[in-house]
Amino acid sequence: MEALKNRLLKVARTYYRTVEEVLRNFNKVSSFELLVSTIISQNTSWRNVEKAIANLKSRGLLSIERILGVDVKELEEALRVAGLYKVKALRIRELAGRLKAWGSSLDELISLNMDEARAKLMELPAVGYKTADVLLAFKASAPVIPVDTHIERIAKRLGIVKRGSRYEEVRQALEGFVPHDERGLFHLALIEFGRKICKSRRPACSVCPLRGLCPSRTS
Repeated sequence: MEALKNRLLKVARTYYRTVEEVLRNFNKVSSFELLVSTIISQNTSWRNVEKAIANLKSRGLLSIERILGVDVKELEEALRVAGLYKVKALRIRELAGRLKAWGSSLDELISLNMDEARAKLMELPAVGYKTADVLLAFKASAPVIPVDTHIERIAKRLGIVKRGSRYEEVRQALEGFVPHDERGLFHLALIEFGRKICKSRRPACSVCPLRGLCPSRTS
């Protein structure tokens, strides 16, 4: 297992340069925009997320005040490209209302102790483990690896965790062998690896650099 973990980390590092631009983009946006983007990303591609965010920006709808000040139909129209737009519009509207009621900024919240900030974030509408961890990893530099569907699939196929393992088990297993200062890049790299090689359907096992160590390889 140690050989597999070391090899996975080595493979992930080959993607770091590829995903550095994504990391730079995350650094440029506000915490609120990243939070909204992560909610929009549920059940859609990142390309659609970018289109939806561009629509929100063109309408001036990336602030709590503006989101609460317009009819929800305008939010829906901006989010239509990302699918499930009615549900997402309501969630973002409710999220903005909750943040305003708290009376403290999102940046103040995520500057708390990581466990405290994580728990507080997960009180927000549509914010689960992954969404909270994305915000903490990329806006608070927390040493956490957010686990999305690609990362969970890879960890289970490789046998790093059991098939029935839940989010926290996957996260902790991966964090056990990834240096603190690499965890954000590792998250982005594994997503890229999952999109290109360890795909949900028809994984490219024949060209996978982990095929010799993977118990789930198909060729």
